[in-house]
Amino acid sequence: MPIKDQIKNFAKKLVEDRPDEATLRALVPTRQPAALRFRDDGIVPNNPNFPVLFYRGAVQLKGRRFSPDVIIDTLFDTNGWGRSWRDTVYDFVHYHSQIHEVMGVARGTARIECGGIKGRILNVKAGDVLVLPAGTGHRLIESSRDFLVVGAYPQNGTYDECTDTRERPDAIKRIAKVRKPKTDPVMGADGPLLDAWRRERPRS
Repeated sequence: MPIKDQIKNFAKKLVEDRPDEATLRALVPTRQPAALRFRDDGIVPNNPNFPVLFYRGAVQLKGRRFSPDVIIDTLFDTNGWGRSWRDTVYDFVHYHSQIHEVMGVARGTARIECGGIKGRILNVKAGDVLVLPAGTGHRLIESSRDFLVVGAYPQNGTYDECTDTRERPDAIKRIAKVRKPKTDPVMGADGPLLDAWRRERPRS
């Protein structure tokens, strides 16, 4: 999301009641995410090294003292993924060439396309988390009226938004330079991302 959305969310976080680390740990059961790989489809580069990670039911949100978006935002921030925003997902295909992104569903349900038009449509609901490596095409197909996502980014990287195929040659070079994050946004320093995102090209 643009910097103005991140600033707006930062101001909100200054005044809200947020769970502590012990509370967060109790809300995040141990989960192994599904690893989804998407090839360059000629329009969207996707990522040749790192798979999309899909955590189903990553965060327990029902019946909690804290607002669902606050829980997810705090979880990401605690694990070193910041510059957060809270909104829906764009309904046009786009990707980020200089940074990875995590999206946690705080409310509602949706169908989100990952990997471009030749990729895969994922059904997501509150508590699910998607970790998108740089280059991964994504867009909203449809959602419930109450659909709300919390997005965030690792410490290293610069936010950008690619939608034009003319950007592809330079974008592919930038994607290759984006470093693996130091932590998993859901599980922290020992999370599955650290193993799943080894810098190896998948075998054909």
